[in-house]
Formats: sequence, structure tokens, C-alpha cells
Amino acid sequence: MRVLLIQPPVEDFYDTDVRLQPIGLCYLKAAVNAHLPEIEIIVKDYHSGAGRKTVAMPKELRYLTEYYSVADKSPFSTFHRYYHFGKSFEAIEEEIALLKPDIVGISSLFTPYFREGLEVAARVKKASNATVVMGGSHASAVPESLLASAHVDYVIRGEGEKPFVEFLRCLKNHKPVDTVANLAYKRNGEVVLKPIEENFPIEDLPMPDLSDFSPASYTLAGKPLTFMITSRSCPHKCSFCSVHTTFGTDYRRRSLDQVLEEIQLRYRQGYRVIDFEDDNLTYYKQTFKELCRRLIARFPNREMEFVAMNGISYLSLDDGLLELMRQAGFSHLNLALVSSDKTVRETTKRPHTLEAYLRVVHKAAALGFKVVSYQILGLPNESLASMIQTLAFNARLPVLLGASPFYQTPNSPIARGLKLNESDFIKARLTALAIETKGFSRDDIYTLFVTTRIVNFLKGLRVDASTSFQELISLRWFEPRTQVGIDLLQQLSETGRLYFATTQGLRENQKFRTELFTRALREIGAIRCQSGEKISVEAFGDKLASQATRLATVGVSDVFDGSDLTSSHIV
Repeated sequence: MRVLLIQPPVEDFYDTDVRLQPIGLCYLKAAVNAHLPEIEIIVKDYHSGAGRKTVAMPKELRYLTEYYSVADKSPFSTFHRYYHFGKSFEAIEEEIALLKPDIVGISSLFTPYFREGLEVAARVKKASNATVVMGGSHASAVPESLLASAHVDYVIRGEGEKPFVEFLRCLKNHKPVDTVANLAYKRNGEVVLKPIEENFPIEDLPMPDLSDFSPASYTLAGKPLTFMITSRSCPHKCSFCSVHTTFGTDYRRRSLDQVLEEIQLRYRQGYRVIDFEDDNLTYYKQTFKELCRRLIARFPNREMEFVAMNGISYLSLDDGLLELMRQAGFSHLNLALVSSDKTVRETTKRPHTLEAYLRVVHKAAALGFKVVSYQILGLPNESLASMIQTLAFNARLPVLLGASPFYQTPNSPIARGLKLNESDFIKARLTALAIETKGFSRDDIYTLFVTTRIVNFLKGLRVDASTSFQELISLRWFEPRTQVGIDLLQQLSETGRLYFATTQGLRENQKFRTELFTRALREIGAIRCQSGEKISVEAFGDKLASQATRLATVGVSDVFDGSDLTSSHIV
């Protein structure tokens, strides 16, 4: 029996190309090898390593053409083209025909890309007689959306190792599969959902089998990277998160010895960066401190680099742990503030405090960490004032701003009771700017998203001492793209309008709400750069406010027609 496990391509405006290793499929391969070694199993990643090509935007997202209308070359650019990332469906079909699999497992992790998984299933059926089974986070949340396809035979919900092994054992021995836990399938046109049962104990799971890939397949800054998990699930119950749909509510940890054994194996295999993808890596901080101590002893010259791109809960960080992490080889921290508004944190069931957050940020900055803090824009029942408060709060700290427009994730606590349809699934991505309420519009969310780009641009400027926006725009900048950003901000301060910088010239960004940007600037007051220096933007905000008053009085066409703008610095 030959089993083929597939990570499908995806289609979107952008791709996070550093986080593509299909670690879940590699766990499945290892489990099958351990329990059914006679079965041949191959993992294929059709997402990474094949570039991108422009494709048509789905009809559900065409309203975004107003927001992503041009190829903006400025430092504040968002998105423009819609792409297919990965191998073409035609090439996938050809490869499947050559491989002749008996069983094909397809990963359906992220809801907005479920159609890509279904298209792969269709290609499997065209190229072979293989049985198709799908699994992953989306499959766990809404298996019916996959079983509605004639090309999908089965879905596995929840953690997949044990049910997948039992599923293959039944097929191999020609026994009915209706005894397999977690399985979903169609019977007489009706969807059957078998009860979800416990997976193999986490300490019994074999290490992911990476043998289908070379260390050079996935890299970070040119160094071979691999994913790792030390735990499954999360003890927190944030209302916008769907982690419990897949991993259940029981938070489980691997032993320190197991984790260190895997790290040493990956080092011997040639990997030099470990990305911990846990949903709550440092919850048991004393245990994680001991892990860091052992890593320091094993790699005293930082032969390995460690990152946690899935984020770390600042609630479990303290000064001692941050110091140990820095010594062990961590250089970046991704923190999820979500909101600085206490009411919002309470309604989303975030058990975090601003005091803890500030302590972590200041200590991390003092230790030399590069910190990115993530804010969700547009949570239900959140006000514009609350969003601006959080944005301004982080702008005044030595962190980069990571803004994620809110979207509904199927079966997350915040979405339960809602009847999400296929259109909602396609919009379940940050690029969709999907949610509008009585309190804020899509234009508002877009404006705040662009505002974070502008703030990060200013945070990244190399200034030797605290300064003001007025002093910055009087300087000439060596790097052309930086000068474009400065020029556009100067024009914004003079005209009250933000422009796109394109190779054909400058075009007004008509979806950018200058009055909302002004509110944000005036609340920020002074931006704190990652270097620790400050850039005062209060006068910038005051000038925009007075500009708005003047424009309202005399009319924009009497003040400025854009004819003196150039794009000489665009490259």
C-alpha cells in the first residue's frame, strides 16, 4: 500500500514563506512508520518551493479591488495582485499519476484555503483510483464543507496520528472503517461523525519524519530551519482562537529529555534554526527555564538559533526567563497584546494584564530582543477609540506593530452559533478586511492597517537622537525607498492626502481616512523607535487637523491638485 500525504498550494495576496514546513504531515508519517512499517508513505509539499503566479481573485473578494487597486512601491504598501503560491494543479495531477498512490491524505489547515485542498482532491481522482482523506484545523471545524465534495471520501477530525493509523490498518486488512474514532464520512447522503477520542499519549508520539525534505528546503535568513512542538493545546480559552477544535482542551507537554533529544537530532541532520510552533510555549515557565539552561550548556556558542514565530504568551515571561532565552539563542519575541483595552481583554477571555506586558517589553528591549506586538483590529464590540488606544499604546513602546484585521474562524468560541457559509470561509483571512459593524467601517480598518505600516516605517528610521517629524522631513535619505516614504508623509502633512507611489506616478489613496490617521497621531504623541529614540508626531497630527479644517472651508481643489508631485525616487 502506498500512501501520499499532501500539503496543497494556497491562493492569496501574500504568503508567509518562512512558515511552510508541513510538520503535521511529518508527524503522521512517523506514526505510520512506527505502527505500520510495511506501508510506504510519502510527504509532498506542493505549497513551497514552486514560486507564485497571478490568478483571478475569487468573486467573494472582489470588493477588495478598491483597497488594493495599484502596485504601491512605497514603504506603506499593503497588497495588490492575487497569487497562486506553489505548484500548479496541473503539475500536481501529473505527479500523482506517476506516483500511483492507494491512499491520499490532504491537509486542510486554514479555512480560507479549503478550496485549494478540494481542487487537489479533484486532481487525485482524475489521476488515480486513490481513496482521499482530509484532515487539519479546517477539517476539524467544518468537516461537512469538505465531505460535500464528491472527491473527498473521508475526513479525520482532531489530532490525526492514532485515527489515521487505525484508518490505514482497517483498509490494509479489508475491514470496515466505521470503528475508527474521529472519522467523518458520507453514508446514504448523510454525514456521519464518529466520536472524537484521545490520541496516542504525547510522550509516545515519534518525532516527525522529515526524510522527504532536505534541511535546505526551509530556511530563515539562509539557515536551515525546522519546526518543533513541545506541547499541544493551550490552557487559555481566548474567544477568537480555535486551537481547542483540533487539539482539545487538555494541555499536554513532552518531556524535556524528549525535546532535547529531538533538537540534537535536528542539529546532526544539519538544521540550525528551531521554530517552536507551540500554542503556549512557556506556560510552565520553570520547565522552560530548565530547557533554556540545557540549551545554553549544549550550544554554548549559539550554534543553534531559536524562534517562536507562532507567538509567546507574555503572561508567563519573567526577567529570569527572558535572560535565559537570550543566552540560549532567542533573538526575537512575537507577543500578542490583542488589545490594551481592559474591557476588550475581558470579553475575549484574555487572562493578561498591561502591567505584565509592559514589564516584559521593557526587559526584552533592554536585553536586545527585537519585539513584534500583535493587535487584532476590529474585534466584535470593539470601538474605534479602543483600537486607536491600543495602536497608540504600542507606538509609544520599542516594539514593531503587527496588525491583524479580525475574521471569523469556524467553530472558534466567538463564532459559535453563527451560520458561516462558503463566502465567510473565503473571507476568513486578514487580507479580506472582512468585518464591519455599526462602530467601524472597512475603510476604518484599512486606514488603521496602513497606519501601522506608517508607524513601523518611522520606527525603523535610523535616528541618532530623539527628534521630531518636522526635522525628519527636512533631511535627505540615502536609501531611495526611505526617501519615497518621507516625501509621501510630507505631502500628507501639506495636503491632507496620502498617495500611492507607482512606476507610472503618484495616485491618491482614496480609501485612506486622514481624519482617523490624525486621531491616531495625536493620541500617539511620540513614536518610540526600536533603538529607543523618540520621534515626536504631535505637531504632525496638529498640522493635519488644521489642514482638515482649512480643506473643509475652501475645498480641496483650491488647495492642491497634485501636479507638483513626482516619483523620481521610485525604483
